[in-house]
Amino acid sequence: MRTHPPSQTVSTPSATILHMSPTALPSAENVFTWPVRVYWEDTDAGGIVFYANYLKYFERARTEWLRALGIAQSALQQTQGCIFVVSDVQLKYLRSARLDDQLLVTAQPLEMGRSSFTLRQEASLLTADNPDANAAPVLCRATVRIGCVNSQTHKPTRIPGTVLDVLNASAR
Repeated sequence: MRTHPPSQTVSTPSATILHMSPTALPSAENVFTWPVRVYWEDTDAGGIVFYANYLKYFERARTEWLRALGIAQSALQQTQGCIFVVSDVQLKYLRSARLDDQLLVTAQPLEMGRSSFTLRQEASLLTADNPDANAAPVLCRATVRIGCVNSQTHKPTRIPGTVLDVLNASAR
């Protein structure tokens, strides 16, 4: 996985902005990270992130993880006739995110099978006082099972061999 320069802090009159770019934590941990900013549309009437939006954040990180591996989901559908779908999610909400928070969302392969794989995902809070991704407090934790289905019939199918090779290599 590619690594990017560490986050830089920029202060403005209204907010502290951390420069955010995708990054990979140390390869031994094999964790892909994707930055997310909390917007008004993400919050509920109480001013905190609406619980279902963590699923959206996790989806974005998974999509970008696949893209970083060279797996474009649109090409997978067009050339291989298959798509990835979420078949199971287990979530644990630990703390709330709020408007303007900067989150770091992870995707880490846990299990690889012939027609599905499982990822651990987390959304952590980055702050100016604590911009270190390794020490950021975890707000939400998930285990997500992804299945491969035929794009026409929506029936389970095997992950194409070349794609499975890439996924297996990322899990090591």
